[in-house]
Amino acid sequence: MTQAQHDISRKLRVLNHAKQSGNVSHTCRYFGISREIFYQWKRAYEKEGEKALINSKPCPANPKLRAPAEVEQKILHLRLTYHLGPARIVWYLKRYHDIKVSSGGLYSVLKRNAMNRLPRNARKRTVLTQRYEKQVRGHHVQVDVKFLDFKAASGEKVRRFQYTAIDDATRIRALRVYEKRSQQNAMDFIDHVVEKFPFRIQTIRTDNGHEFQAKFHWHVEDLGMTHSYIKPGTPRLNGKVERSHLTDKEEFYQLLSYTDDVDLNEKLREWESFYNYHRPHGAHKGRTPYEVLKEKMQASNQNAVDPAGSIEGAPAVKTGAPPYTPSGLPS
Repeated sequence: MTQAQHDISRKLRVLNHAKQSGNVSHTCRYFGISREIFYQWKRAYEKEGEKALINSKPCPANPKLRAPAEVEQKILHLRLTYHLGPARIVWYLKRYHDIKVSSGGLYSVLKRNAMNRLPRNARKRTVLTQRYEKQVRGHHVQVDVKFLDFKAASGEKVRRFQYTAIDDATRIRALRVYEKRSQQNAMDFIDHVVEKFPFRIQTIRTDNGHEFQAKFHWHVEDLGMTHSYIKPGTPRLNGKVERSHLTDKEEFYQLLSYTDDVDLNEKLREWESFYNYHRPHGAHKGRTPYEVLKEKMQASNQNAVDPAGSIEGAPAVKTGAPPYTPSGLPS
């Protein structure tokens, strides 16, 4: 039922009640309205019919106050394609297009286009203001494996394994895909993480999967780091890497069509770069993991080393457009 139909139904119910009871005062007390309002409705209905019972808006719409059409198009694209919440849409528009939109204006756009609610099958994501996290980069690095299932062009099922490492303090990540889930691949991945992360890692934290057992454990210890296991059945203790896997699913894999491993690894490198250097992060209030890393490096008196040059291939912090856009923002 539309709002107009609701207005008509409610007022007709009041008018019919008075007609049947023959007592206007009783009807007004029953429905909680004044006699003056009742007679306004009655006169309007007798003069113009049901359309006169529709509530008028308190003031006429002013198109000049609306967001420009090109801005509205970008907002709807981000909402429809990536299911982003209002806060993240505001961050994206400011970062990549230098467009400042108020939260109220953004909600008006979504409401006007009936997109203020996400689809029922979309998970609700709330940007929290307080989270537990380490303050020193490299103090804890969480490592986990994400199972990937694809369909090849031949229709055959393809299973791959994404090894993920995320720094607790900065949310900088390293990703690699392997054909097998084994200790040998886990050790190879840790070597890659040590080489990639521009800071000393103190502790590697994993679950109790078979790929993280004795050989892996002593390999980590031999590299001068500590390896700790979370308690069985408590994935929340590795919550940041688990949550990042959900982001991978919602913002990367649902937009990806599998062709072969070469293409998969190439796209994954693009996604890793986008996540680290360009994607506004809710935990950092719109800053990227790379920006937080630079701040922490500068705060710890490491200004002698250029922070931007300490990560291989690190781009400028702000660019004109997102480097990773599977569907692409409308220009």
